[in-house]
Amino acid sequence: MYQKPQMNAIIPEPVVVIHKSKHFSINKETLILSDKGTESICLFLKNFLDMEYNFNLNSQNLDKIKKKSNCIIIELNELNINSYEAYQLKITEDKINITASLENRLFYGIQTLIQLIYKDNPYIGADKEPLKLNCLEIRDYPRFQWRGFMLDEARNFFGKDIVKSILDIMASLKFNIFHWHLTDDQGWRIEIKKYPLLTEIGSRREGTDVSKHKGFVRSSIKNVETDGIPVNGYYTHEDIKEIIDYASERYITVIPEIDIPGHTMALLAAYPELSCTGGPFEVGTRDVLCIGKEIVFKYIENILREIINLFPSEYIHIGGDEAPRTRWKRCPDCQARMKREGIHSLDALQVYFTNRVAKFILAHGKKVICWNETIEKGLNKELMCQYWNAHFERVLKELKDGRKVIISEVNHVYLNYPYKSNSLENTYHYDLIPIALGEEYHKNIIGIEAYFWTEYVKTRAKLEWHLFPRLLAIAEIGWTQKNNKNYREFEKRLGIYLKNLQKKQINFARKEEYEGKFTTIAKNYFENY
Repeated sequence: MYQKPQMNAIIPEPVVVIHKSKHFSINKETLILSDKGTESICLFLKNFLDMEYNFNLNSQNLDKIKKKSNCIIIELNELNINSYEAYQLKITEDKINITASLENRLFYGIQTLIQLIYKDNPYIGADKEPLKLNCLEIRDYPRFQWRGFMLDEARNFFGKDIVKSILDIMASLKFNIFHWHLTDDQGWRIEIKKYPLLTEIGSRREGTDVSKHKGFVRSSIKNVETDGIPVNGYYTHEDIKEIIDYASERYITVIPEIDIPGHTMALLAAYPELSCTGGPFEVGTRDVLCIGKEIVFKYIENILREIINLFPSEYIHIGGDEAPRTRWKRCPDCQARMKREGIHSLDALQVYFTNRVAKFILAHGKKVICWNETIEKGLNKELMCQYWNAHFERVLKELKDGRKVIISEVNHVYLNYPYKSNSLENTYHYDLIPIALGEEYHKNIIGIEAYFWTEYVKTRAKLEWHLFPRLLAIAEIGWTQKNNKNYREFEKRLGIYLKNLQKKQINFARKEEYEGKFTTIAKNYFENY
């Protein structure tokens, strides 16, 4: 007798799952039927079944097949679900039907189907068939439209293979934003053809700062102690296009970040004339762009012009966090700028800089994101804010004034922190909507973005250990409806997914580690990595 499964194995948890009796079997005679415009999505599913289970299934146009049985139908159609990004998945005795109104939503249905296949057939041999799937119906859509992850490759460079591996997992978890932090004090990782010294000089440093205590403290200008291990690497335009195309095939938008006016030592080491003092500088220490010199804006606009032409993304991120503004107080050029423009504070000087750069980007048809430190009086209202730390009352005011905000709160979504500081459960329980924000303003919080700063993470294994399984918790925060979230059920669902990661030789934290109880790693974190 059929028994209803006690739990799903789908991450993120769907809105509605209705279990039914009986099952459907995928065998080597099963057809994949594609609607017009869904061919690439069908190919994604076909390649998965071929690679993982040695099923080389035939695909046909949906309209050409009259008898629709023993088939997987991928169909564009309007759903009676009033929600953004909705899809429907039905598994009956004779077919699987995935329906949505747009291609990316069908792709999410494919990801759910793949997880169901793994659940019921996790270790099937290449010559065994069929794949049996329990009949069910799923109606699903995300809670938030922005579901992102940021990787910092300025501090340590990982390369295309690792980025693609992360994009694969992001796609399986229905993320749709890859925020790529490509420039910082410690490295410039993207080719700019007009300024070749950015990669010739700015992509290399002699070592990683381990001064003061070996913690989350960035380097100061003087007395920097490094580990003496060189770091280098950057992406050419061709590399960038390859990653963009790879992400696009998985319905993930790549958003570049060029961090200015602070976090610019890699830029200043290559072109010291853009600083207040004239240098010389070394990659890996700290300083800031001079806002008083017109040449600075010329360089930044030329850099951004290449970025804008290279990335099809609607958004460009310009950073703006942690700028050491006191440098401007001693700079005659910056002081002269303040006098000419009637600027009365260093905070307002950064607003001037941000607005001017944003005006250039907006004029080229893009939108602008900046970290919350830039949120000061007079900042252009069109800029989107990404909140990470401090002064949330200011962000609340901006939300009420209509500014769109991405939430990346430091204590819950910093995935480079050890699990002892930020356990899986701590991440999972985080909710983006603050109690102090009225319901009429909730729409201005467009979603979540987790991020990973790589100052002290140099290996793929360590990177993956930090990301997984916390990235799965982030997926549920962004997608799963609040009333459907349950940490204990989520933890049970982790098992199948983590076995799949293990099969793909991807590292992840074990239970005693992600609970924050494995203190040896936390204690020796910086010494060992």
